[in-house]
Amino acid sequence: MRPYQNPRRTDTLDYIQAMLGQLRTMAEAERCDMLAYLIEMAYVETGDIIRGERPERIHKNTVSQKRNGVA
Repeated sequence: MRPYQNPRRTDTLDYIQAMLGQLRTMAEAERCDMLAYLIEMAYVETGDIIRGERPERIHKNTVSQKRNGVA
């Protein structure tokens, strides 16, 4: 079961996922394999967020620490 989400937010995420699908198709048509792969990962991630299977945000300090080699 999907956790409660603001309908407007869900609509926005659905739109983003649809656009990513179109971008992936375009990248594949141009034989930009790495770009198509990265767009696909964003597409999958968006679906996971919509279904509540992924956190919406990563804690800011964790990201900063990883970038700086602290974590």
